[in-house]
Amino acid sequence: MAVERVKDSFKDTDVNVIELPESSATVALAAQALNTEPDQIAKTLSFLVDDAPILDVMAGEASTDNHKYKATFHKKAKMIPVDQVEDYIGGVCPFAVKPGVKVYLDESLKRHTEVYPAAGSSNSAVRLTIPALEKYSDYTAWVDVTKTA
Repeated sequence: MAVERVKDSFKDTDVNVIELPESSATVALAAQALNTEPDQIAKTLSFLVDDAPILDVMAGEASTDNHKYKATFHKKAKMIPVDQVEDYIGGVCPFAVKPGVKVYLDESLKRHTEVYPAAGSSNSAVRLTIPALEKYSDYTAWVDVTKTA
């Protein structure tokens, strides 16, 4: 189970995995369950770039801007089918991912001092500052591939 791998990755830190009694599978559900604004949910989207999986972590109310994405990755955005995410990545959260999976943090996250990324299940999250997200996600780079409504 991915949440157990995430918990294990945080075992020697002061980060606590929050396990919720209700679903946090969508931005709206996560914001409600965590009693925070939807934009503070750090949603993680999975894509294939040249058949290699990547994760893009962005603010909850942001969406992928196809033009910016293509300018950054030199490929059209191609999401990994839901039923294949576990095989490619190990779960859709930016922690404890399979070796070789690159994690990108989107500039939209910088609007906040703290964000809530998922922690390996549809009812878990962690509360992190942006510097802590950088540290624990082992991110590759900051990118600007989103637009806001």
